[in-house]
Amino acid sequence: MTTSAPTSATASDALAKRNVAVLVLCQAVMGAQIPLVFVVAGLAGQQLSPYACLATLPVSMVVLGSMTTAPWLSNVMQTYGRRVGFVIGTLGGMAGAGMAAWGLTLDSFLVFLFGSYLTGIYMSANGFYRFAAADTASESFRPKAISYVMAGGLASAIIGPQLVSFITAADPDQTVMRFFNVYVAAALLNAVGLVLFFALKIPKPPKPATGAEAGRSRAELLRDPTIAVAIICGMVTYSLMNLVMTSTPLAVVGCGYSTSDASNVVTSHVLAMFAPSFFTGHVIARFGAKKVVALGLVILGFAGVVALTGVELLNFYAALVLLGIGWNFGFIGATAMLASAHSPQERGRVQGMNDAIVFGCVTLASLASGGLMNCSGGDVVEGWSAVNVAMVPFLALAGGALVWLMRRPAVAA
Repeated sequence: MTTSAPTSATASDALAKRNVAVLVLCQAVMGAQIPLVFVVAGLAGQQLSPYACLATLPVSMVVLGSMTTAPWLSNVMQTYGRRVGFVIGTLGGMAGAGMAAWGLTLDSFLVFLFGSYLTGIYMSANGFYRFAAADTASESFRPKAISYVMAGGLASAIIGPQLVSFITAADPDQTVMRFFNVYVAAALLNAVGLVLFFALKIPKPPKPATGAEAGRSRAELLRDPTIAVAIICGMVTYSLMNLVMTSTPLAVVGCGYSTSDASNVVTSHVLAMFAPSFFTGHVIARFGAKKVVALGLVILGFAGVVALTGVELLNFYAALVLLGIGWNFGFIGATAMLASAHSPQERGRVQGMNDAIVFGCVTLASLASGGLMNCSGGDVVEGWSAVNVAMVPFLALAGGALVWLMRRPAVAA
């Protein structure tokens, strides 16, 4: 197994810490649009869509945009540097928010879906923040750098959903236009955050010398046990989080609570997603990424159990908090596993492939979420139960793959 080592183990991490600080700010400001969109997209889709089963299709389009963007955006970053890719992502987020707002004024589900797809370009770029944090970090600082950048989501967890609550709470309008200003706010977040990338200092990857080894092919990378299991665990962790979170606003409002209640539940969830990041990197450094991923999968299972015990508001809060913590341990752990399993020459190839696979499965999960929620039972409670029961086989898949990897004999590098 090869390891990525952008800097020597003894090198100063001053530049890495500077970049982490910039990426944390980017995560806090522009990252707020992701929970913001996830709160309202399903609710708006429910009013715009001609079929109830397609209510969460706008969320699916965001994730589809991320999936289809990841491979080429990763290549752009490999060739031109992280900053260029991040600016492209931010412009995509701005255009997506504007297009979605226009779709609301036209009462057009198709235009709204296209805006959601463009928002996915930003979501894809956001996914590379964690890898960018590792680019200039020493091997010992790398898990902490990834974790700190993820911690920047704490601010976005508050800003995004609470913007929704502030904008919609006092508005008596119950038409889909009550979400128009929410998307205007998303566009403004991109505009404000755009300037932050110019403080980022990550060298462009060096061009390989003529005849130099290009690294393993995608097929060879997928045959690496650590890479394969890291992708499976990241895929399952993110997909299940998205499956449940996408249905949460529909379930909360469907059970008689308000849009503000749904925003507050999502806020608690996103806080739980990122709050552990202050120490997740230290835990990974102490116990290893595989054990942290295993703990994340167990916590995701407990989230499903809590959700199935009732539909009181407290159940929603508790289940979504556990869901966020489980995602944090599982996804950051899987990212750390992946970051240590490839060479610098393979970075663009493996990261783009990873995010394409992960967000491809997240796309399917978000689409399945609306079908399970609205079309698999006689009422909201049955739909919500179906969403949470659907987690079981995928948790078994990831858990089984992780146990297999942990039981394999160590292979010398």
